[in-house]
Amino acid sequence: VQLQASGGGLVQPGGSLRLSCAASGHSFSSYNMGWFRQAPGKVREFVARISWSGAGTYYADSVKGRFTISRDNAKNTVYLQMNSLKPEDTAVYYCAAGARVTTNPYEYDYWGQGTKVTVSS
Repeated sequence: VQLQASGGGLVQPGGSLRLSCAASGHSFSSYNMGWFRQAPGKVREFVARISWSGAGTYYADSVKGRFTISRDNAKNTVYLQMNSLKPEDTAVYYCAAGARVTTNPYEYDYWGQGTKVTVSS
């Protein structure tokens, strides 16, 4: 599976962005998908994950209530809708695919290249 993340950019605090992650290759619908982020000088951290069917989602406490993960298996795409953005959300955001339902980045098998999100006035 190859993953291509897009949708990042510069947004003011309180604004919104929607990230997309398009997958190519076989069996996208069988993979659990996750979004992670990495700010400068910090370790990569879990943001959200969604099960292969889309029925199960889970969020980091820092984004709960503001971010929504979803997927369209017909389009081989997973999304991250980000609302009420804060400066501390500034990071490079990565999508990942894996066989396990997990928040551990080391347990994901495939990674996209990352898309940069900057929240600043």
